[in-house]
Amino acid sequence: MSWAGPEDIFLSTSLASYLDRKILVLLRDGRKLMGTLRSFDQFANAVLEGACERVIVGEQYCDIPLGLYVIRGENVVLIGDLDTEREELPPHMIRVSETEIKRAQKVEREASELMGTMRKRMEFLDFD
Repeated sequence: MSWAGPEDIFLSTSLASYLDRKILVLLRDGRKLMGTLRSFDQFANAVLEGACERVIVGEQYCDIPLGLYVIRGENVVLIGDLDTEREELPPHMIRVSETEIKRAQKVEREASELMGTMRKRMEFLDFD
């Protein structure tokens, strides 16, 4: 058993205020998870109940259900409380199906890869 430093105690007490509340968790890989915080430990490992991944591409979004979800603390970048009284997204956002959002993600990824390829081909011009 390791010694709990002051920062561990602060983490525990700050996360305790989110117990049984709907939260948003931003992960290192950029994914955004939402769900009800049911448990956590000193390493910020967390258990979300009714979890879903919110995928946003342009002005489209989809909440992909995940169910009960365990998050390893080292992957957590940010944890925030969600205000259930307020509208979560701007009114111009369009909810789409999981199939549609995956298709949009693929198109976005391919466009990004194409831009990377084009930049590499143009490096010899040295615009900087």
